[in-house]
Amino acid sequence: MKHATLAAVCALGCAALAPAALAVPINDDFAVDIDLAAVSDYRSRGISQTQGDPAAQADVMLSHASGLYLGAWTSNVDFGFDSKTRQEVDYYAGWAWQATEGINLDLGYLKYTYPKESQYNLSELYAILDVHGFKLAAYYSSDSNTRYGKDQDSLYTFVGYHTVLPLEVGLELRYGRVDFKDPSYWSQSGQSRDAYREWEARLSRDYLGLTWRLSYMDTNLSQAECASSYGFDDVCSATVVAGVSRHF
Repeated sequence: MKHATLAAVCALGCAALAPAALAVPINDDFAVDIDLAAVSDYRSRGISQTQGDPAAQADVMLSHASGLYLGAWTSNVDFGFDSKTRQEVDYYAGWAWQATEGINLDLGYLKYTYPKESQYNLSELYAILDVHGFKLAAYYSSDSNTRYGKDQDSLYTFVGYHTVLPLEVGLELRYGRVDFKDPSYWSQSGQSRDAYREWEARLSRDYLGLTWRLSYMDTNLSQAECASSYGFDDVCSATVVAGVSRHF
């Protein structure tokens, strides 16, 4: 059982962290965003956090006119075996800077917590640059939990692109790499590696006051490599994930 490594790849489902344009204003300086979502499978960086089962998720964020923001995000999880935690609660804070209409920079800090299983807790620093729809991002942790113990380095980087297609259909593409300091995945022949790649293609559309999403996700981990780190051979494979969310 190596759920600590599984916890190390959680990242808000790769959700955008910058303050949304539809925030509810409190006054001239502050605004609040509330998002509720349901997904057919909670996948983070290509890995299922719910054993392929559905998840209910919620996000609350307070933002300031200066670009500063802080918030909390939660989802149910299921790591299997004898793991007692059934929930992930993430806290984040950062600063979003809009240089021009098409150039944005987002810098921040994330703390992942797992009630009843605090050994899974970890933190990350992140930077996301968005230039006219093209994204570059990096998430760095110095306290990831692996079979080698706590305080292991990990780095997640991705390149992405987002645009709006005809009929107001949103398109998002992402290609990422998850890299640990030490070997974390073993093939059937016993060969090891310390990194894997993941990708996602997502379509979305607003309808009836809700945002509907459909994603295709996959990783380059084999079934043996997946099982060697996460205990199951089917949480890393290709899948289609459906989701619906409501913004307040």
